[in-house]
Amino acid sequence: MATIVEAQTRPEIRVEDVEYQRQGGKALLARVYRPAGTGPFPAVVQVHGGAWTSKDRTDNDFVSRAFAESGILVASLDFRMPPEAPYPASIADINLGIRWLKARARTYGSRPDWVGVFGTSSGGHQALLAAMRPDNPDYAALPLPEAPQIDARVAFVVSGWGVLDPLLRYHLAKKAGNAELVENHHAFWRDEATMSEGSPPAILDRGDKVHLPPALVFGGDSDEWVPVETMQRLVAGWKKAGGDIELQFYKGANHGFMTGKPDAPYARPAIERMKAFIRAHTG
Repeated sequence: MATIVEAQTRPEIRVEDVEYQRQGGKALLARVYRPAGTGPFPAVVQVHGGAWTSKDRTDNDFVSRAFAESGILVASLDFRMPPEAPYPASIADINLGIRWLKARARTYGSRPDWVGVFGTSSGGHQALLAAMRPDNPDYAALPLPEAPQIDARVAFVVSGWGVLDPLLRYHLAKKAGNAELVENHHAFWRDEATMSEGSPPAILDRGDKVHLPPALVFGGDSDEWVPVETMQRLVAGWKKAGGDIELQFYKGANHGFMTGKPDAPYARPAIERMKAFIRAHTG
């Protein structure tokens, strides 16, 4: 069942909240941003940030609107978080959300093979994990009874200032005396070994079996939590494993440089870059 959030004040798009799954009697919602027209539209599952422990589907609203207004369908997910649900519960929700959108793609004017995933900060990290490990048993654990044949493979992945190496960020937070961020790591990850297990660059370094859709990774070259070298390490590993990946730095930008800031200096260029990348990989 869909709840219309906004249809009259912004006639060029339709925004609605839709239940995509139910866990423990609680509905988990996707906020769907539907473009005007009949499509077919590229489609994006959006994964919010919040250090794995906070925020919701309304995060990055202005990005979702910009996508929809240009003809890109967006499903921005709520998902389980600590303390009730540590890793990998949220990735399982995201995996299901991808399958859910693929199953309904034609209803929304898209195509199953045009569905990708996008996230920022911790959401950028989780988007990469979901894209790289669509068949991981822990990630794909939740059933989609109405479409059991659909998998969670995506057409593309976009990670904005993603926390690519959780273990490194944990050590940086401890060194900086950022107690809140350290506790967020403790809440989501069991231990340092799990942080390494769920690190995209480490996964590539280990030679684990992965799926590598076309990827766009972007961030600031002054990000205190995601050093330039970490982004370059991911890109090198992705290419070595045979994948296509693009890297974009924004000079002087720090972590979360456009979170909730549609007028930030690099917000519009970053959105335009993402839109061009998405269109290039959806027909």
